[in-house]
Amino acid sequence: MAAFQMGRFKISKLLVYSAGTGIAAYTTYKVVAPRSRVIADSTNSRMPEPLAGKFLPSRAEQLAKLKSPNKVFDVLVIGGGATGTGVALDAATRGLSTALVELDDFSSGTSSRSTKLIHGGVRYLQKAIMKLDYEQYHMVREALQERANLLEIAPHLSSPLPIMLPVYKWWQVPYFWAGIKCYDLVAGSRNLKPSYFLSKTNALELFPMLKSDSLKGAIVYYDGQHNDARMNVAIALTAARYGAAVANHTAVVSLSKDPASGKLNGARLRDMTTGEEWDVRAKTVINATGPFTDSIRTMADGEVRKICQPSIGVHIVLPGYYSPANMGLLDPAT
Repeated sequence: MAAFQMGRFKISKLLVYSAGTGIAAYTTYKVVAPRSRVIADSTNSRMPEPLAGKFLPSRAEQLAKLKSPNKVFDVLVIGGGATGTGVALDAATRGLSTALVELDDFSSGTSSRSTKLIHGGVRYLQKAIMKLDYEQYHMVREALQERANLLEIAPHLSSPLPIMLPVYKWWQVPYFWAGIKCYDLVAGSRNLKPSYFLSKTNALELFPMLKSDSLKGAIVYYDGQHNDARMNVAIALTAARYGAAVANHTAVVSLSKDPASGKLNGARLRDMTTGEEWDVRAKTVINATGPFTDSIRTMADGEVRKICQPSIGVHIVLPGYYSPANMGLLDPAT
């Protein structure tokens, strides 16, 4: 599940350039913000209050903050996808002065091309049970808790979604039924709705295009569904409401370094709508550009070894008559 959450964030495999250490580190870590108003950080400061009033700052006002000649941001985030906006919101709510820039529009890349699902991973649970893998189990449990959190904090952008699992062999009925019930059990008190069994007749009534030969029935379980692009924009807007300078259509032309120490201390930006360029200073630069990670890394070091290998996922859109409007289908054979 991508890091789409306003209250608690999971940040994985970020490339962080630190002006304090002068090194680039490829790290995996998790930041969890408490639900209370007090944020535990090095200064033990309180979470800043969001902007009062009805209106958020305009893009022009956000750019003006980025152009402040004497301003030194604590954090400059490059990339306005799910990870970048999540990092910006987490930093801003911890009292750090934060800037976020995005070359294109928010959610113009990977963060608008997900399966739109919020799930714990039924297949991961199967691996956890079959291989007695605790790490897989822990991942499923955590993901199911995050699913519940997301549905709780953003009900206008997310909802439960029933998913049907067709069964074509009698021995698979108790096997899949037990597995799905384990999925419900791992979710615990935050389970969305109990799973249930459907007869062959009822399954074909819902999915008339299903192969009926040898169909024994189906099992229906519940996962979450959300609007990934709007969720990402909501996180970016929330970061702006807490004081972050957030600007789309703003490109990073180059990274700047302290001439004495050689440590990164900011970047040169370009407004893609006007062509205007200016420098922004920051103590830390975070590369959250997803598949474009290496293009930012080479700005810091032209000879650095590439670490990102893009991959392609395919989503096929089928006509509506293949399935009901409010139910998904999982093919266990694939």
